[in-house]
Amino acid sequence: MGRRGSVGGTAAARPAAPCERGATVWLTGLPSAGKTTLAFALAERLRAEGHEVEVLDGDEIREFLSKGLGFSREDRHTNVTRIGFVAEKLAAHGVKVLAPVIAPFADSRAAVRERHAAAGTEFLEIHVATPVELCAERDVKGLYARQAAGEISGLTGVDDPYEAPASPDLRLQTQGRAVAESAAELHAFLTERGLA
Repeated sequence: MGRRGSVGGTAAARPAAPCERGATVWLTGLPSAGKTTLAFALAERLRAEGHEVEVLDGDEIREFLSKGLGFSREDRHTNVTRIGFVAEKLAAHGVKVLAPVIAPFADSRAAVRERHAAAGTEFLEIHVATPVELCAERDVKGLYARQAAGEISGLTGVDDPYEAPASPDLRLQTQGRAVAESAAELHAFLTERGLA
């Protein structure tokens, strides 16, 4: 990733991106909190501004990178740290990495932050703070309904723990707000940090 066209003296042919400083923006929150929707809305805006952006969607990672892992605490930790590893490598090469991943345990998120800090790569933890009642109402994947019917167990925030960040870099209150409004707040936050 990073700057393309730098071999053979062609770097000048490509306009410089507005900000080539990479970072990982980790969006944590309950299932159906709006993390992925928000990430893709922000990604579209950042790309339109010339930034190189990758979205590491938690569901896609589960399918292609963490296939075979279950939902035990240990497996969840492994999944999160794998995503953190990939995110840091991309961010270190100037990519804005958006990771809409539940990451329910504080120690797992801390491990990802520590990896970034050790590499000198920026990591921002964004808490998409949607109340569980609203998440259950949205129920994008039907998980809350299935849990209520007794078809599944271990749903994060219902019958499995979710450790909300005590002091995230930004806490986004999404209740009663349009996606565009939340995306604009997050974009403004990144702009303040010199990342947009």
